[in-house]
Amino acid sequence: MEPPTQRSDNPGKIFLLPNLMTAGNLIFGFLAVLKIFEGTILRASGQGNWAAYYVTSIQCILVACLFDLLDGRLARLGGKESPFGIEFDSLADVVSFGVAPALLVFKIVLYELPSRLGWLIAVFYLLCGALRLARFNVAATYHLGTGSRNFTGFPIPAAAGLISSLTLLLLDLYQQDLSIGYAKYGLAVLMVFLSFMMFSKFEYPSFKGFNWRTQFSPPKFLLAVAMLSLNIFYYHWMPAVMFLAYLLYGFLRPFLSRAWRREIEEEEDDDSHEHPESPPPPERPS
Repeated sequence: MEPPTQRSDNPGKIFLLPNLMTAGNLIFGFLAVLKIFEGTILRASGQGNWAAYYVTSIQCILVACLFDLLDGRLARLGGKESPFGIEFDSLADVVSFGVAPALLVFKIVLYELPSRLGWLIAVFYLLCGALRLARFNVAATYHLGTGSRNFTGFPIPAAAGLISSLTLLLLDLYQQDLSIGYAKYGLAVLMVFLSFMMFSKFEYPSFKGFNWRTQFSPPKFLLAVAMLSLNIFYYHWMPAVMFLAYLLYGFLRPFLSRAWRREIEEEEDDDSHEHPESPPPPERPS
């Protein structure tokens, strides 16, 4: 017997606001690729200020992460998730969080590795990211996931955000000089590690419980304001801290009590048991 598939009155329907956010994700991913090529051309010709193009490409990838966060929120807020939106989101993610980070690290670090090892690392990351997105779409279609509140494996937008933000931090520390010593080889190791993490069994919260009705206590609200302020004033290193904290949380999560996890992830147990027999709605891939 074939597994049940999602049913939709009009699977090809395009809902405006969520798919506009996905389009923004794709556009900034493409801009990141263009800026990497522009910086590479200037670098090869010996012209100055070429490193600024790499910094701009990193910023484009981080903006694409923001658009990826918003598209799913808007879709769930209006109840407008669709099979078309899921597929469109995956295609945009391949460009913004697969091609762009792999090309960025290759042009900065990996091309220096011997015997085309750098090329293989970049391709390996890209393939793992694409396969993860394909697996997520299959799980969403046939309801094979762990649930709507968790990701199994490290999400590819977070992997791209971590790689890009750490590269931005290294460029800032070395004054945008790409001769960043042995630290740059850490990016190659990190890319391989994150490729495996995308297919790991570690579970990461999706934070899909956060919405316009989410209520914070005064201390948590002040903490959120402080984190926002730090990201604004210290944008060169705070994104790296946040993405790294998210990566490490997956390792620590199994050792935390359910009460602690519920407090951190803002789970709403009452909502999760309202319709126990209904399949979860389709989720945007990550």
